[in-house]
Amino acid sequence: MRVAKKYLSRIMLPLWLMILIFSCKKTDVISQDPKPTDQQIKPAKDPENAKTMGLFIDSWLPKTFMVPGFTQSDIPASAAVTVTVDASEVMTKILPTSFGHNANTWMTPMVTEPVFMNHITNLKPNIIRFPAGSGSDVYFWNAKPGSLPADVPTLLTDKDNTKKDPGYGFGKTNDNWRASLDNYYDVLRQSGSKGVLTMNYGYARYGTSANPVATAAHLAADWVRYDKGRTQYWEIGNENYGDWEWGYRIDVSKNKDGQPEYLTGKLYAQHFKVFADSMRKAAAEVGAKISIGAVMYESEPESWQTNTVKTWNGGMLTEAADKPDFYIVHNYFTPYEQNSTAAVILDAALSQPAKMMNYVTQTITSSGAAVKPIAMTEWNMWAKSSKQQVSNVSGVFAALVVGESLVNKYGLAARWDLLNFWADGDDHGLFSDGNEPNVAKWTPRPSFYYLYFLQKTIGDRLVKSVVQAGNTAIKSYASTFSSGEANVTLVNISNFSQSVEVKFENLKKGDRYYWYSLEGSSDNGEFSRKVLINGSGPLGLAGGPSDYMTLKAKSALTKNGIRVIIPARGMVTMVVDK
Repeated sequence: MRVAKKYLSRIMLPLWLMILIFSCKKTDVISQDPKPTDQQIKPAKDPENAKTMGLFIDSWLPKTFMVPGFTQSDIPASAAVTVTVDASEVMTKILPTSFGHNANTWMTPMVTEPVFMNHITNLKPNIIRFPAGSGSDVYFWNAKPGSLPADVPTLLTDKDNTKKDPGYGFGKTNDNWRASLDNYYDVLRQSGSKGVLTMNYGYARYGTSANPVATAAHLAADWVRYDKGRTQYWEIGNENYGDWEWGYRIDVSKNKDGQPEYLTGKLYAQHFKVFADSMRKAAAEVGAKISIGAVMYESEPESWQTNTVKTWNGGMLTEAADKPDFYIVHNYFTPYEQNSTAAVILDAALSQPAKMMNYVTQTITSSGAAVKPIAMTEWNMWAKSSKQQVSNVSGVFAALVVGESLVNKYGLAARWDLLNFWADGDDHGLFSDGNEPNVAKWTPRPSFYYLYFLQKTIGDRLVKSVVQAGNTAIKSYASTFSSGEANVTLVNISNFSQSVEVKFENLKKGDRYYWYSLEGSSDNGEFSRKVLINGSGPLGLAGGPSDYMTLKAKSALTKNGIRVIIPARGMVTMVVDK
C-alpha cells in the first residue's frame, strides 16, 4: 500500500500541475482581447472642417443614443469578413443636413394628411426643400391661382421654340391637391425640420417688364421678408443650364432688356448677383441670416450636350466671383432611363458621389474661384421599367448615397422626392401616391425604412472603418456618438448573405450591441417591393412593417464577439454600448 500511495501521489502531482497550467493558458487566451483601459485608448480629435461643408457645419449637433427595446439573439460562430473600426480617427462631423428630402407643390396640402405627417415626423428629415424641381422657375409665392403678375406670359417658349402652358405654381392656394406656402411652413414646424427654398429665377428671363431681372429679384427679396428668418438656405433657380427649364430659351420679341435667346452660365451669374444683393438687403431689414446658393453643372459635359451646359460652370464661376455662399448640384446617378440591374444601380451610388465632388471642386479651382460648400439638393436614380425606384434595392441605394455623401463631405443632401406618380413603379416618391394597385396612399416605400434606421442608429461623427482586403461586397460606414457609443452600418451589395465580424479599436466597449437587419423579400425578382426588418415585413404587397417605431432591436453580448449576418442586398446597422 505504501508503494501504491507513493506511486499515486507521484501521478496526482503532475495532474494538479497540468490543471493549473491549463487554467493559466485559458486565462491567457481570454486576456488577448481585454477591455481597453483609458490609458490605452487613443483620444478622438475632430479634423479641420472641409470647405465643401462650410456653413452647413453650423447645423451639427451632438447625439445621444437611446437604448432600444431588444430581443436576445444568436450570432454566427465565425465570420468570413472582418471590418475594423478605429473610433479615434474622425473623418468628419455628421450633419443633420445630410438626411434631407424634397417636397413639391402637388402633393396635397400635406398638413391635412395625418398619416403622412406622422411618418415624416418620425423620419426626422431635418431638411425639406420646396417648391423644388423645375416648378420652382414658374412659382409665384405670393400669388393666387388665376392671378399671375401682368408681365408673366400665359404661354412660355420651350427648347424647341414651341409655346406651352408651363403649369404655373402659386403660394396662396386652398386646393386639396396642392400645398400653399404656409402649408409648407407648417410641415417644417410640425416635423422639426428646416427649409431650403428655391427662387423663381426663370421669371428673370421670360418676364416682359422693362427690367425683368430686377422684378424677379424683388419678388425673391419680398419672400425673404415674408419668411422673417425661418429659412437660412436659399437657391437661385433650379438646373437652369438644362434645356428642360423654363427660361433656358425665351421669346426675344417679348423681352425688353436685350437678353439673348439662350441662357448661359455667365448671364445667370450676372443675374444671380442682382438676386443676391436684393435678398441680402431684405434679410438685413428683418434681421435674418440667409445663405444663397448658385447652380452648377455636376459632371464633365459630353459632346452631344448644349453649348449652355458645356460653358456653364466656367462662365458662372468667373462671373459670380465670391457672391454665392454655396454651390448646388443634382444627380440621378444611374444611366438615363435605362432598365438598370441592381448591380448597376448600387455601383452608381458608390462611385458617382466621389466622381461628382472631384469634378465640381476641380472646376471651381481651375476657374480661380474659392471652394465653397456643396449642396446636393436633388438625388435619386433614373433606372426604370422593373420597379427599381420603389424597391428594396432603392433602399440600399439610398443608404449608400447618404453614406457616400458623408464620406465625400457634402454640406447637404436631399432626396427627390416625398410624393410623385406611380407610373407603374417608375416613381421617385418615398410614399405611395394612392394609385399603386392595392397599396394605400402614404404607405412608406422601402427607402423610407432604410433611411429611418440609418439615421436612428448613426452617430454624430464619421470615423474610419476598413473592410477586410479582397472583399468587395460589404460597404462600411462607422460613427461615434457624443454620448460614448459607436455605430457601424454595413451594406451588402452582393446577391448572397455575408457573415461579418466587427473589431473596434480605441473604444471602451460596453456589454451589449444592438442591430437592425433590413432585406428584401422574394417578390418581383431582384427588385422586391417589400423590406423585412429583423424578419418583420408588411401586411400588404409593398413597404415595410407598420410597427417600425416600436420594433425591437436584436442584441447580443460583446464578450462573445461582435458578429452579424448581412443579408443579400441588404443592410445591418448596429450600435455598441459604451
